[in-house]
Amino acid sequence: MASRSSRSVRLRNSLSAALIALSCVLLPFAALSVWAAYGLADTGRYVRTMAPLAADPAVRDAVADTVGDEVLREAGLSRRQGAMGPFVQDAVRSFTETEAFRVGWDAANRVTHAAVLRALREDRGGAVTVDLAPVTTRVKRQLTIDNMPLARHIPVRHTEVAVLPARDLDRLRKGYHVLEVAAVWLPVASLVFAVAGIALATCRRRAVTATALGTALGGALLGLAVAIGRRLTLTDLPAGVSRPAAGAVYDALTATLRTASWVLLALGLTVAGAAWLTGRYGPGGRRRRGSSEHDPTRPQGPTRVRA
Repeated sequence: MASRSSRSVRLRNSLSAALIALSCVLLPFAALSVWAAYGLADTGRYVRTMAPLAADPAVRDAVADTVGDEVLREAGLSRRQGAMGPFVQDAVRSFTETEAFRVGWDAANRVTHAAVLRALREDRGGAVTVDLAPVTTRVKRQLTIDNMPLARHIPVRHTEVAVLPARDLDRLRKGYHVLEVAAVWLPVASLVFAVAGIALATCRRRAVTATALGTALGGALLGLAVAIGRRLTLTDLPAGVSRPAAGAVYDALTATLRTASWVLLALGLTVAGAAWLTGRYGPGGRRRRGSSEHDPTRPQGPTRVRA
């Protein structure tokens, strides 16, 4: 009877450990999927995240170089050709410091994100294109407010710019649908496994401590994954892309993930510490220590007999 009871205890503890380990393994992936499906896939949140980058010097320099080179290319010139190149670059760089640039930056991010998101959610072929007319309209309105000469005469043309080729659309659409499903079920599965593992354990305090330490480890691994992803992203950039600007964009987009990793780490360590203190200094811990100190069956040292 005793052996059957001990086997039942071992089985419960083994199953509890497996469920808790599975919960902690799923936790970083759950955070990643929620971030991708609900953070990156929300146009308003995406625009608010990208808005501060309009004031980032590295991003402004990258935009100025790209736009300036495009203007010179359209004019049949290069950046080093004559006095026109530096003049155009200085003019574009000065524009990136204005309110009109910030308005255009937000409008361009909003239009582009909405177009990509619409293409991912709808099953339609063809490349993803963006109409620049709304962006031009907002920039023109802001320049008019700023009393820029001839701002009212800026033409607003419906110019379609490709932002995502058709060959990549099917793969990205499948990945997006997987993320939508994972963002719902991975957090639920991680929570259910953790609760079931704690409920099955014969010593729930230890199970809570193990779950908390696993949560802290998952938060640390999530932060490490963000750091490694940044390094790999910047290493694999094409030659013409500004690494400081790309780093600023990456940091802005992953700020929520870094915060989540710190929250999980702090929460896990706090709960583990509280569980340890409760077990050591709580009523149960004092009772166990007291019983061990006054246990009459505990072997005692030799007793001296006085003469």
